[in-house]
Amino acid sequence: MAEIICIIGNKGGTGKTTISHMLCQGMGLLGQRSVCVLTDTHREPLDPDGRRYLIADARTREALGKVVDKIRALPGWLGIIDGGGNRSEMDRKLYGLANLVLLPFRDSHEDIRTVIRDLDAFPRAWAIPSQWPTNPWQQETAGKVLREQLGQYADRILLPVSTLSASKLLLQKDIPGKLPTPLGNACRALAYQVLDMLEIACEAPLEDTEEETQGADMRKDDALPSAEAFDPMTDIGDRSSTRH
Repeated sequence: MAEIICIIGNKGGTGKTTISHMLCQGMGLLGQRSVCVLTDTHREPLDPDGRRYLIADARTREALGKVVDKIRALPGWLGIIDGGGNRSEMDRKLYGLANLVLLPFRDSHEDIRTVIRDLDAFPRAWAIPSQWPTNPWQQETAGKVLREQLGQYADRILLPVSTLSASKLLLQKDIPGKLPTPLGNACRALAYQVLDMLEIACEAPLEDTEEETQGADMRKDDALPSAEAFDPMTDIGDRSSTRH
């Protein structure tokens, strides 16, 4: 049976979509098969061509149920669901069906106040610092705020995902043929951390020193099945933009 990972949180702009795609990219680089599931009605599905993971459109309740059921029936797969922001009811629904729940938050007092409420509301969830500063002085300041305001939740906070401008490349409708090495290394590290939490065996990732290659240049051992081999949207109906 597949594992379902939900990226939720009652605030927009915390990096849920970025982390969802980075996580899926990292899974692919580590040889794991995954599907990135879109539920945010304000976003459009991205083109799956050239990616190391598949894309599923689940922007209606009916579609979400069918996509999750289909993913769960696939042994060894991982479904990463991007929950979108400011959707308390959807957060509760996704929390109920997930094997692992992540709550991204940025280095801001508003984000921290919100993630504290979410950690209290979802006792099985883990907070993950997102778009975290890389400047040493800013890191020190951010760490101090974490200790002061999130100290009681220290055992539920994952390693941070640092700010990386290249991460936006994964959110383009058409992914570039090659991705920067720092992005690939960050994706691997994130995926490995999550696999370890799910107790899924995986060798510790080694950092690459060359650009990540996508699409036709993908190493044969890492290749995913074609979209035709697994189409989460089969029998779900129109793929055009819909709203809950």
